[in-house]
Amino acid sequence: MGSITADPSPPRPARQPLHSCIPPLIMGTATFNTQYVPNPFDLPALSIVSRALDLGVRAFDTSPYYGPSEIILGDALAHPSITTRHARDSYFLVTKAGRVTGNEFDYSPAWVRYSVLRSCERLHTPYLDLVYMHDVEFVSPAEVLAAVRELRRLRAEGVLRYVGISGYPVAQLCALAEMVRRETGEPLDAVLNYGHYTIQNTTLGSAAMARFEAAVVDVVLNASMLGMGLLTTRGADAGPMATWHPSPEGLRKASQDLVPIAAGADEKLEVVAIRWALDNWSRVGASKGSCTSRLPSGERVGVSVMGISNVAELEETCRVFNSVVEGLEPETADVEQTKRRQWSLDRRQKIQGLVEKMWAVLGEWKDYSWSSPEPGFVNARKPADVGVTPDDGILAKHAMKSPVQVQVDELPLEDVVAV
Repeated sequence: MGSITADPSPPRPARQPLHSCIPPLIMGTATFNTQYVPNPFDLPALSIVSRALDLGVRAFDTSPYYGPSEIILGDALAHPSITTRHARDSYFLVTKAGRVTGNEFDYSPAWVRYSVLRSCERLHTPYLDLVYMHDVEFVSPAEVLAAVRELRRLRAEGVLRYVGISGYPVAQLCALAEMVRRETGEPLDAVLNYGHYTIQNTTLGSAAMARFEAAVVDVVLNASMLGMGLLTTRGADAGPMATWHPSPEGLRKASQDLVPIAAGADEKLEVVAIRWALDNWSRVGASKGSCTSRLPSGERVGVSVMGISNVAELEETCRVFNSVVEGLEPETADVEQTKRRQWSLDRRQKIQGLVEKMWAVLGEWKDYSWSSPEPGFVNARKPADVGVTPDDGILAKHAMKSPVQVQVDELPLEDVVAV
């Protein structure tokens, strides 16, 4: 099978570290999926994506596992109202590979290659900025290693730029990051963890970050600050989430007990949860975060992924994140900037006080993590089907392309959203 190969003359510029170009706030599109909304095609995706770009959000995260998410996001980004104003190299596209369905995984090099090329087709892009192997805890370390190596082969061909892994159990992500570096001599560019730096669970803290540091992972990202809908006023038992959310009944009840604590301070639980996670991760995750021109040279800010399902959520998240960064900025003689910085610091103090009250209510459920995968899990992918790809023309189309110079320019990204 043929592939795109880079013309050695002239040579490609040296690849800069991921932390120097990945934006600190990434819009997640797992919400473009029936797991979160009855009909994701009814979402105003074009309006959401357009507004995100207008606000300076320059990164989008998706996955083939998220139902039609890649298709919906890709169609929005390919709309003339977007393409006439925003070149492809002005934003960062992130997707995943390996998870086929809820209980089916294929980490074979053949499937990984097919999945990545299919994602390029769905997202209407010649290249992807970052690709994770999706939910690595469900397969063996050997399968993860083989898949990462295939991603790196695709990287060498110019199909993608950076390679990472994603999943839920923090300790397992640490161990796999250590293994990849040990076995290949090259560290991972990125590790995405979800649900472990929230007001309910802070496992993705200093001990885990020390292991990622030792494994020389460049960027560690925090996702699902609302615990996949657990830490919201309506809770996990309301809406489509009730049928699939992995949290046990006791944790769901304890999380709902946090709602009146927030209300007693004229707050909403989701507002408190988002503000606390964005604010604290911006500092706790800074050593494995993103560079930003808003901070002194060399300083970094933790990278967060926030799921969005409407424009109002997007605007509120951007406003909060911008305020968080104002609290990180150094003191200045500018009066207005000083006021904004102090407001952010005061807000941090108020939210921290509320969250400490919530921790007391959570009790034994504080820092609780459910099992992933559940005991007894068996991969539903039949051995005979592993590595078998559809005859839909995607691989053939890629094979027919003539060797060309693959030039992926470094992204002129806006560092922090502006509202």
